[in-house]
Amino acid sequence: MTDCVVVLVTVGSPEEGERISDALVGEQLAACVNIVGPIRSIYRWNDQVQRGTEHLLIIKTRAALVSSLQARIAALHSYQTPEIIALPIVAGAEAYLDWLRAATVART
Repeated sequence: MTDCVVVLVTVGSPEEGERISDALVGEQLAACVNIVGPIRSIYRWNDQVQRGTEHLLIIKTRAALVSSLQARIAALHSYQTPEIIALPIVAGAEAYLDWLRAATVART
């Protein structure tokens, strides 16, 4: 297990994804964000099945930054309840993980 995570966040448009990604990387809360899409999402909201086109942010960061990252995403996101899911990075190329750590601010 490493001290790094991948965080998944869906957004309603590529522009929103760029805005959030720029803030997270610029503030060193994330080392890298990939914007994937469009994707088709089917989900339950307000007791009804909804369908929509979204974009997926794949955010690479340190586990210690997840709380700060989550707060920043919530402040920037247009959704009332944005998806913010952190998944542990069990293993990875050590050089990449070293870069990820160096590209983010260490917070305790």
